[in-house]
Amino acid sequence: MTNHFPSILLVDDDKDICENMADILVDLGFRVDMAHEGRAALKLVRERPYDLALLDLKMPGMDGLTLYREIKKVQAGIVALLITAHAGGSTTQEAIDAGTWRVLPKPVDVARLLSLLDEALKKPLMLVVDDDADLCVNLWDLLHEQGYRVCIAHDGRQAAERLRDSTRVVLIDLKLSDRDGSEVFRQIRGTNPAARTVLITGYRAETEPVVEQLQAEGADAICYKPFNIPDLLQTLSKLVKE
Repeated sequence: MTNHFPSILLVDDDKDICENMADILVDLGFRVDMAHEGRAALKLVRERPYDLALLDLKMPGMDGLTLYREIKKVQAGIVALLITAHAGGSTTQEAIDAGTWRVLPKPVDVARLLSLLDEALKKPLMLVVDDDADLCVNLWDLLHEQGYRVCIAHDGRQAAERLRDSTRVVLIDLKLSDRDGSEVFRQIRGTNPAARTVLITGYRAETEPVVEQLQAEGADAICYKPFNIPDLLQTLSKLVKE
């Protein structure tokens, strides 16, 4: 985990638009990378972390919405804004359903865009560490609807890679495919002690001694599967506010 300036990926096949926008964002303190087509953008996403992505909808080859769906598989915590000359109607709804945060018309209103970027960065960042891919998808959808940014890790290695200094809450499954969840908990506590931690498990009786030990070490909460959704959301809201 490293400290970083807010990072944004700009993807547009119009190089002039990309360069002009990048100049504005760099002056405001963003770290900016540019790509002019989908495959190059995905290569960047696989190599380095981003907070935000600004994606043109209409591009040769891979369009912006398809690109976002691929980005989400690699870095689910990126907040994506789609820009298009044809905003509204089915395009906007399809983009929102896919998980993009906003759809903006071209030409982009820079003041509006900067306001949205600032708003997006204020959304609390959560990390879900669980090897159940379907559960992670469901939690992403649930927490996204509540206004959180959500990163996903399926094992301890990914958890270490995707933990940020800005991560507010980490949900940790106690049984992971590559290691015990308690090891991940201790790793997170050592790396980012400010992050609040929620233990999750479907094995109440079996994990009770581990849960008690980790709570003694500073774990903030325990949520049992299958989740009581209102209780889970209340717990996360409380931890974020604290």
